[in-house]
Amino acid sequence: MKKAVIYISVALAIIVVILIGGSFYMLQYSLGPNPARLDADRAYKELFTDYPETVEWMDSLRRINALHDTILTMPQGYQCHAYYILTGSNRTALVIHGWRDMPIRYFYLARIYERELGYNVVIPDVYAHGKSDGEMIRMGWLDRLDMLRWLETFKTDTMVVHGVSMGGATTMMLSGEKMPSGIKDIRFVDDCGYTSVWDEFAGELKNQFGLPEFPLMHSTSLLCQLLYDWNFDEASSLNQVRKCRYPMLFIHGDSDTFVPTEMVYRLFAAKRGPKELWITKNTDHGHSYKNHRADYIRHLKKFLRPNR
Repeated sequence: MKKAVIYISVALAIIVVILIGGSFYMLQYSLGPNPARLDADRAYKELFTDYPETVEWMDSLRRINALHDTILTMPQGYQCHAYYILTGSNRTALVIHGWRDMPIRYFYLARIYERELGYNVVIPDVYAHGKSDGEMIRMGWLDRLDMLRWLETFKTDTMVVHGVSMGGATTMMLSGEKMPSGIKDIRFVDDCGYTSVWDEFAGELKNQFGLPEFPLMHSTSLLCQLLYDWNFDEASSLNQVRKCRYPMLFIHGDSDTFVPTEMVYRLFAAKRGPKELWITKNTDHGHSYKNHRADYIRHLKKFLRPNR
């Protein structure tokens, strides 16, 4: 009997050690920053390859010194970086990039807003990305509060927040918060964002490693709470969208497996008030504009028209 207790205790100790080690590994795997987060040359090369229409536009911005950057110190003391283009308009777009990505690769959206729609544009480096401070990615949850600060800093009468992938989730998480006073018209565009961090990570845990949610998702989420003061379950775009009363456009590719297309239907159903849904044909994750350029701009123009 005593030997059995010892064997069971040893086995449990081994399981606990493996679970703790696995949780640290999964946290680093999911939230560790991109080692190339400062490689602007590669980002520009990828931008110009995928979206050649941005080459002439970027050249024109440089000729007139219209592309600027700035640093904003957040209330917690860390600093975040952003690029911005001011056109003198009373309309401003806040564009939010995706997971382990860089704002430079989203200048194709900045071009749409500046050239096609006449907006000022602000594109921040999300925490732990690019030139912003931060050692671990926060998947949009705490980042939603940073985005409020960017809205306040570049506030105009009319604003739109447009995010892709993790940026789309950040956009939706932001949408459930109280907006800064003085903004008369604000709208949100989610392009292929996830329902929650829990849902996204659980799906990838199964797809990448063939593992169920229990127990690793639970232990990793708890570790995230202990180390970084947020957890996967609370980081819910779905819950935030339920609170949003502002107009929102949902865009999602019909062949998206990284953020499964079914997620957008749940998000759209949860959203009250003005909303639109566009499912792009033959499109995987994050490529709705790349595959449907003219239609993408047309949908944005329709969604953002005054007095809609």
